[in-house]
Amino acid sequence: ISTMGWPNEEKMAQLGYDRYVPSSVLVTGFDIIFFWVARMIMATDHFTGRVPFRDVYITGLVRDKDGQKMSKSKGNILDPLDIIDGIAIDSLVAKRTTGLMQPKMAEKIEKATRKEFPDGIAAHGADPLRFTMAALAGPGRDIKFDLGRAEGYKNFCNKLWNATRFVLMNTEGKVFSGKPSPVTDAEKWILARLEETTVQAAEHFASYRFDLLSQALYEFAWNEFCDWFVELAKPALNGSDAAAADSTRHTLLHVLESLLRLLHPLVPFVTEQLWRSVAPRLSIDASTISLQAYPEAGDNAGDFAQAEGDIEWLKTMVNALRRIRSELGVSPAKQIALLVQGGGEVECKRMGRFDSQLRFLNRIERIDVLNGEPPAAAGALVGDMKLFVPLEGLVDLGAERARLDKELKRVEGELAKSTSKLASDTFVQNAPAAVVEQERQRLTDWTAQRDALAAQRARLG
Repeated sequence: ISTMGWPNEEKMAQLGYDRYVPSSVLVTGFDIIFFWVARMIMATDHFTGRVPFRDVYITGLVRDKDGQKMSKSKGNILDPLDIIDGIAIDSLVAKRTTGLMQPKMAEKIEKATRKEFPDGIAAHGADPLRFTMAALAGPGRDIKFDLGRAEGYKNFCNKLWNATRFVLMNTEGKVFSGKPSPVTDAEKWILARLEETTVQAAEHFASYRFDLLSQALYEFAWNEFCDWFVELAKPALNGSDAAAADSTRHTLLHVLESLLRLLHPLVPFVTEQLWRSVAPRLSIDASTISLQAYPEAGDNAGDFAQAEGDIEWLKTMVNALRRIRSELGVSPAKQIALLVQGGGEVECKRMGRFDSQLRFLNRIERIDVLNGEPPAAAGALVGDMKLFVPLEGLVDLGAERARLDKELKRVEGELAKSTSKLASDTFVQNAPAAVVEQERQRLTDWTAQRDALAAQRARLG
């Protein structure tokens, strides 16, 4: 409080005493709660009648990957700068064995260090380390630090960098302003997901759940923006519809710029560098992302609910066909034929609407409607629609029979579990109605899958 001019009222007014006392939050470790935090509260209350802060965020203790407390005597300390910049094994050993209170431990520490880090520690950068600590920061929970997590977030930063390069390459010479007016379903879907992620980010910040914040932003950035929207955008960018292509470019830039602002507190250096390239293409005249407002959710997520359902269906279709490719060992570069059978009116309309995306994402040569019995084919069930990929010229039929037998065994096991649960009076009478209904739906779904697989296996003889 003395730094805010107390007890001189004139200086207090000049230095913003009323703005900063009380402050919003104190971040501290559990080991000084009574030695320091409680004394701060009591002293400030005694002299001013105020509390010094409203919230206290208690961090956990950072331990090694085995849960051991990091200490010089154990030789398991990791210097953050060594993770950021990297360090050779000999230098790491020297750092860990110099100045020991028990010199006799040096040999043991060197042996353990060389075993754990035979090649030293590679440079990970400041942002991956920062993201790692945020992702592990459950409130009041000790942190088991694993260098492998930092490697994963280094890959995340690389993924974000490459996605930005893709967006910049495909928006060269374009400048937009304002919010996009989406034309395609993929645009509406990603804008709805951005809105929902922005809401989640605000909630997690408010509750100091930096681990949940990290998870939500990671999922949106990696899985939804980079893995799905970037791929779904390619048919529009390369298609003949100029309006869809231009709208998609605007949406790519808008979502990426918002994502960079969402991520900035977690990965400040990478987002700063990328944002400076993205912002001018959205007519943003500013020198740094750090002075931009943090994204706030609007109220238009509900406008795109239909598109969300359609794109989730498309993702299920794409994943089903990719799974068939993977299980059959068919190269992603090899084109396949697709036969479809059944499905309701909504699914049939979706097939027509997403024809170009399905062909592009799955390397489909042709899509035909099947009216009779299918030929020897690998199949999948998406909703009420049956998918068949003819096997002729693609795979070994013997291997496909073995795959189907294995999958049938798995599905029948799940079917038996659901049947057993629903046959139990204890479960049906005591479990919440929603849980019982969910299990009945699972039984229906597993039964449909079992029947489809059995029919497919029968066709192969």
